[in-house]
Amino acid sequence: MTEADTHESESLGDVEADGAVQRILVEELGEEIASGFARARRAQEMWERDRRTGEGLRERKKRLTRQRISDVATALFTVRGFDNVKVSEVAHIVGVSEKTIYNYFPTKESLVFDQADEGVERLITALRNLDPGESPTRAVVRTLKDDLDQLEMVAAGSEAFMPLFREMISSTPSLRAAWLEIHRRLVDVATEELSARAEVDPHEPEPMIAARALVGLQDVFFESIVHHVEHGVQGPALRDAVEADIDRAARLIETGLWSFNLLLGGRRTRAQLREAAAAADRARAQVIDTIRQARASWKQDLS
Repeated sequence: MTEADTHESESLGDVEADGAVQRILVEELGEEIASGFARARRAQEMWERDRRTGEGLRERKKRLTRQRISDVATALFTVRGFDNVKVSEVAHIVGVSEKTIYNYFPTKESLVFDQADEGVERLITALRNLDPGESPTRAVVRTLKDDLDQLEMVAAGSEAFMPLFREMISSTPSLRAAWLEIHRRLVDVATEELSARAEVDPHEPEPMIAARALVGLQDVFFESIVHHVEHGVQGPALRDAVEADIDRAARLIETGLWSFNLLLGGRRTRAQLREAAAAADRARAQVIDTIRQARASWKQDLS
């Protein structure tokens, strides 16, 4: 059998597996949400291929199997309840052994948070490779906005699913614990990177609190998506709304961290220090103005 024949055979196997998975999702989620889930998965795969141009056939097949396992598990957990679904059931639906699932995912909870390790790596990369003159806040914002490229493609088919996903996490103690552990890992990574750049001990209060603030931007990112989806925002308008929320949160953080940013930037001239202080003042003014507008809008919604 030639390599092309092998590729074709494996592709047909993937199509058959995806077809079986889709039938199960229709039964569990209903036609509308299941179709949206399928569109989202196809969009995500296109996005993954674009950024993994050197990926070989074996690596791609492993990644697709891993993604298929996570998708099915997450869908079943969301509809039936996390504690009501066994890993063996997921294995049966996907067509793999339970051992295979645990080869990909060390815990049942990690089936839900399948991109946690990748998120930690993205944060490390953002803080370690700051552009010239870029603050850590802006670096994290830049990374989150890059993720919005994926959101714009994927969310178009999965709006109805995302609030259900958030509810599943908040209502399941073991998933909440796993979510908090991921959050702790992100804070630890950010603290180490910030303290290293500032050349201070990671147990000093400045890098510790700065790390927590920066990781909080990811919480804003997730909650903003769910909030706007629940209010019917879709497509490019969803991206714009989430981006605006991230920028607002970042301005608030930047006003508090500007002195720490000076420390990260090393020695500066007096003129640069004056400009940094002026920039912080401008950011504070923007924050106050934005909060006033938000307060007025909120009061109007209540009336």
